[in-house]
Amino acid sequence: MSFTATVGGREVACGPDQPMLDAFLRAGVWMPNSCNQGTCGTCKLRVVDGAVDHRDSPADTLTEDERAAGLALACQARLRSNVVVETSGGAARATHPLRDLTATVREIQDIARDTRRLRLGLPEPLAFNAGQYVELTVPGTGVRRQYSLVNTADEDKVLELHVRLVPGGAATEQWIFAGLSVGEQVQVTGPLGDFFLPPEDEDDGDPMALIGGGTGLAPLIGLARTALSRDPSRKVVLYHGVRGAADLYDLDLMAELADSYPGFSFLPVLSHEPGNSTYRTGFPTDQFLEDVPSARGWSGWLCGPPPMVDAGVKAFKRRRMAPRMIHRENFTPAAAATSSP
Repeated sequence: MSFTATVGGREVACGPDQPMLDAFLRAGVWMPNSCNQGTCGTCKLRVVDGAVDHRDSPADTLTEDERAAGLALACQARLRSNVVVETSGGAARATHPLRDLTATVREIQDIARDTRRLRLGLPEPLAFNAGQYVELTVPGTGVRRQYSLVNTADEDKVLELHVRLVPGGAATEQWIFAGLSVGEQVQVTGPLGDFFLPPEDEDDGDPMALIGGGTGLAPLIGLARTALSRDPSRKVVLYHGVRGAADLYDLDLMAELADSYPGFSFLPVLSHEPGNSTYRTGFPTDQFLEDVPSARGWSGWLCGPPPMVDAGVKAFKRRRMAPRMIHRENFTPAAAATSSP
């Protein structure tokens, strides 16, 4: 049986087994979201009227006390009646609708150790914000994996993804690195996530610090290029943390950006090659602390493994960055959820 969910006066129909978040996003109604797996809690909301089935909501993300108080995870909850909900992210507003598209593989390129670039051609443009991600469905399975978009918003017909090989991974070792070829069709769902810049008329152009671990560089490229296109003189500092020099990629693109925009800096950091004389060594969060005496008035952008993201939050706060200006995108291990970046 179908029910409706209402937020901020917007009423949306939800199918019998459709997560509330999925219904809102497909209707083009904004709701805070990040991992969409029940692990981050970004989509937590309050059910002020009606009832929901919490399904597989993890107890460490949504406690029994929170459930008793009417809280729910929108990405997991299914409706058991018509409901009225409130979010912590302010009033409902329009967003790019969540869509399902069949893409065609245009290019597969090995760009670094255990890292591939995929370019997927779409039959029609997909509206999104730079920094968001899409889900790919592994053929013949119910497995979905999340990959950040490298693109800026105007690059909406050919999506670029950076994919790292995960040993034993259903999407990587058993599919993308095993036999996926140019010309094949891929099921794509998106856009998803809240990791994006404010609208241009709300963007104050303040300095930005971006730190990516591994393929966490992917969405930061789109964010940096978008910010620089809005204000070519903007200060944008981008750190890329990897294990070794063999894991670095897109160095030519970074050099082009540095040549074109005087405020842009790209700083690769190697964590497992202490004797390397070409690049900085250690951890990118430590390098930020050394380089920036004060980040008051800056915004911070973090994408990568949770330990790196946590270290980045601490580093930004140590340099007086306002907590509300710190944005993060954690990579969720596939073993811990049904999908992962």
